Amino acid sequence: MKVSRTFDLLERYKANFKKEDVFVAKENGKWKKYSTQDYIEQSYYFSYGLLSLGFKKGDKILTISNNRPEWNFVDMGMSMIGVVHVPVFTSLNATEYENIFKHSDAKIIIVSNKSLYNQIISPAKKAENIENIYTFDNVENAKNWKEIIDLGKKSEVYYKEEVEEIKKTITPDDFSTLIYTSGTTGTSKGVMLSHNNKVKNFKAASEIFVMKPDERYLSILPLCHVGGMMGNYQTQYTGTSIYYAENMGMIAVNMREIKPHGFDTVPRILEKVYDTVIAKGKKLKGIKKTLFFWAVNLGLKYKPFGENGWFYEKKLKLADKLIFTKWREALGGNVKMAGCGGASLQPRLEKVFWAAGIKIINMYGLTETSPVITINRLEKNNLKLGTVGTPIDGVEVKISEDGEILCKGHNVMLGYYKDPELTKVVFDNDGWFHTGDIGSLEDNKFLKITDRKKEIFKLSNGKFVAPQPIENKLKESVFIEQTMVVGENEKFASALISPNFTFLKDWCKIENIPFQNNEELIQLPKILEIFNTEIHKFNKLFNEPERIKRFRLVPDEWTPVNGELSPTLKLKRKFIEIKYRILMEQIYFKQTF
Repeated sequence: MKVSRTFDLLERYKANFKKEDVFVAKENGKWKKYSTQDYIEQSYYFSYGLLSLGFKKGDKILTISNNRPEWNFVDMGMSMIGVVHVPVFTSLNATEYENIFKHSDAKIIIVSNKSLYNQIISPAKKAENIENIYTFDNVENAKNWKEIIDLGKKSEVYYKEEVEEIKKTITPDDFSTLIYTSGTTGTSKGVMLSHNNKVKNFKAASEIFVMKPDERYLSILPLCHVGGMMGNYQTQYTGTSIYYAENMGMIAVNMREIKPHGFDTVPRILEKVYDTVIAKGKKLKGIKKTLFFWAVNLGLKYKPFGENGWFYEKKLKLADKLIFTKWREALGGNVKMAGCGGASLQPRLEKVFWAAGIKIINMYGLTETSPVITINRLEKNNLKLGTVGTPIDGVEVKISEDGEILCKGHNVMLGYYKDPELTKVVFDNDGWFHTGDIGSLEDNKFLKITDRKKEIFKLSNGKFVAPQPIENKLKESVFIEQTMVVGENEKFASALISPNFTFLKDWCKIENIPFQNNEELIQLPKILEIFNTEIHKFNKLFNEPERIKRFRLVPDEWTPVNGELSPTLKLKRKFIEIKYRILMEQIYFKQTF
């Protein structure tokens, strides 16, 4: 069965994967299975129901949901009749939801539960295009998605042939999914992806991960995240059973319960796993502790394909028997590999997990590239740890004169929704898409990400943080003159703050608080308390990834003369990072084992 449009996966299931556990999710504390028949029937019923409600090709439906089987039913139901799916994160604020609701032109919203339903009612009322809100869970006084399913069952006789006719009109290049991603100013921009964008991407990935129909895959990344979506489709393509993690806090428990053979992840999750393991190691005593950290340090020196020599491999085999087998057991005992993207993976983590027999397949891409541009493989000539691999088939990569990574191929988006001017900005005259990332090609083939061209940075969990809006908001405080938000590839955002020393000194005089100089002033407990209060106040206005978890006051006033600001009073970020390198290391408690 040829797959060229996402809904072709249903026919592939029908022909090749007749099974009872296509999707599995926790319901009322127990794993509930959905079969091939369930998947196909529910998807078609949803499409019939949508046609009954008057939906037509090109209309939009927005979902805000946790990972669950129902997401796939509505996704495929929309896809078959040409309705564009707009999956949105569950963690946005009311203003962002309102902007996306209006901009997307969505007609209805489907949310997962009561909490989200209550959260989006107000912004939905402000969007005139939103006609109804449905829920997956049963929520009092709310329409339920099963109303559409029931309508589809009743109207199947009227719309069965029509759906088949519509499917024939849908081409691989048709607009299929609209995903909103952070823009350079912090405002969301809608990325238009076609069937072809997604299908060729997940087929390329499936050839690398090589999962089997009798294996299990733990879906962790949100399905509204382009990486999570790609992993979801890729696993369906191979007929592997997909188990949906309950939430981030239950990943370890779910791993032990289902014993997956693979999973999707971002660096932050691997960091948490590693930190947990290391914390347990520190609690050991005597020879057990010595052996534990001997194995860890050995793993940190790992090189694939026996490049460290026979003696290292012999020691690694012993370390595996004594220590690393327990790591794999903690992940269920079956994990062969995991796909990792969304942010820069620390090379030390990549090495130690490979040493432990857990192959982390590092990849690189953006929402605009569906997402995969490059990926590491398992073969010797196509794997280099510390890089994000080589381009997938049909995709080209080159480095521009200023170091920016450029991409061309079937994976590149159709454009930004309702924004042709912004679309033109990211494409050059030769059709190359400009990623905004800086990188280099090692051995003339392996891509290595070295920097971000734009100021927006990613945390290690893959979330984008736009620093300028946060900085501008913080500077509304009378106590803050200048601030720089940091956190590239770290677990959370932090800030360096240059206080408003004039105001602060006057305040200290009024409060009769003595000090000798700026260095002493910023260390006073009362002063630190003030800034803690200020940061806490502003954090309430930010989304979780944007919240400042730690900060450090600096004793210097930032000026053009001193070098921290440009002549137009913009932050010179590289200069500040270098100047306060030690302070920034203290913020994140950098350690080496």
